[in-house]
Formats: sequence, C-alpha cells, structure tokens
Amino acid sequence: MSLGDDTGQTRTRMPERDGDPYGGSRRGGRSSSRSLVTVVGVVVILIAAIAFANRGGGDSAADDGGGGGGDAPKASSTAASGKKPVDGKAAGIPSGFAHDKQGAESAAANYSVVLVSADILKPARRTEIVRQVFVTDQRARLEDRFNQAYSKEFLSNLGLDENGNASAGSPYISRTIPVGTKVTSYSDTAAAVEIWCTGVFGTAGEKTTNPVTNDWFTMSLQLHWVDGDWKIDSFSQKDGPAPVPGDDKASTAEEMAKAVQEYGGFTYAR
Repeated sequence: MSLGDDTGQTRTRMPERDGDPYGGSRRGGRSSSRSLVTVVGVVVILIAAIAFANRGGGDSAADDGGGGGGDAPKASSTAASGKKPVDGKAAGIPSGFAHDKQGAESAAANYSVVLVSADILKPARRTEIVRQVFVTDQRARLEDRFNQAYSKEFLSNLGLDENGNASAGSPYISRTIPVGTKVTSYSDTAAAVEIWCTGVFGTAGEKTTNPVTNDWFTMSLQLHWVDGDWKIDSFSQKDGPAPVPGDDKASTAEEMAKAVQEYGGFTYAR
C-alpha cells in the first residue's frame, strides 16, 4: 500500500522458512523483500502525503542540548534530569508537559510512542489519539487520512479485523522505544524535536507471514504550544541510524507474545 511520494516507502519482510519463523533462526540485516507493510512505513507515507507546512520556530537557535551548534551532545543532554515526570493524562496519553525545551522533548518522545503503536490501528482509539496529540486545525484532515490508510483491507493483511483486533493466539505487536531526543529549534510558541527510535513490529503467531522484527528510525516533530501544552503540527520520518545487526537467536512466537503481555511499555521519557 502506498499513498505516494518519495519521502518514504512501505517495508516488507518474507519469512525465511515454513512453520514458526522465529525458532532457530537468526536475525539478519535489513532486506528489500519484507512481506507486509509495518505501521512505521505507513505513517511515514501518510504524513508525507499530507505535506504539512512547518510553522514557527525556524529562526530560533538551539542550545547545547539541541545540537544546533555542531558540537556532539553532552551526556547530560539525554541523562535523567531529576525533575518529576508529568502526572496528567488525557485519553490515556501523558499531557501537561513543561513549557520549556525539556517539556518539548518529553512530549515528542511520548507522542512518537503512541503514533507508532498498535492502538493507532484501532478506529475508536485512533480518533482519541489524533484529537489529543495534534493541533486543532490538523485533526479532521488527519483523521480522514488515517482512516483511508488503515482500511479494512489493510488491517486484514496484518491479520487484524476491522476494529484493529488480532485473532486469538496471534497478537499483533507494534511498540516504539525512543533512544534519544534532540531539539533542533525552539521558541516560546514552537519547537522542532528529533526522536531516534527503535521498535518491534509484527504478528507473534506460529504461522504468520509477518513475524515480529525490529527497526530503527528517526521521527521529526514540529510542535506548537497550544492551550497550555505541546501539540504536534506536523511530523516526518526517515530510516536509521541503525546499528550492525547482532547475532541474537530469535525467540519463538510464544516467547514474543508472552514478553509483550508481561512487560508494559513506557509512557514517559525524560
């Protein structure tokens, strides 16, 4: 599936053997022949097709932590600050971020997690997400674009029903983990933040053609300070930076499904 332009592409992966594609196999490098589009690829193409104009923050210089001066970021730029995390939530998503650079980074990290999650595939939940994390004037158009992208046919290709639910015994996994953040521009009303991410995506089923794999990507979010919180005006995504693949033995489908059930994802980052 493609919404068409040259800023992103769908990603596919073919299983290397019949039966359980996890047990006994080893993860290799990135392949040009993956089997099904992942949520990540679709989000890239979807947002690129909308072609939002970035607004504000373009003439603000970043500080040492923002990487705008060309120097390598210091350890303190991504270390724990000692400040308490936000304690508010709206639609199950952290809210009430500080009106400063760290607050913008925290908002961007949390928003990257929810935008590339299994929840975005569920129509009811998707509406809540769009209305919570985006600025008001982008919501209606974005919700329509998401609904078109995540059609019944697309969900079926992922092994999900029209409500984004997986069949019994074959849970669909889409979990994003921010590795680091960088403010590239900042003002009192707007901020541009890059989030370096990794994640796991796919179906943890023994006979799936879309086994759980991992990916590395960088999201760029344009944020606006609106009604006492940071909201997304637009975002884009690119591949990498990706490390050399390790030689870890792939887990079985059962082990992957159990891990996702037992280990909850993080909802706050710095």
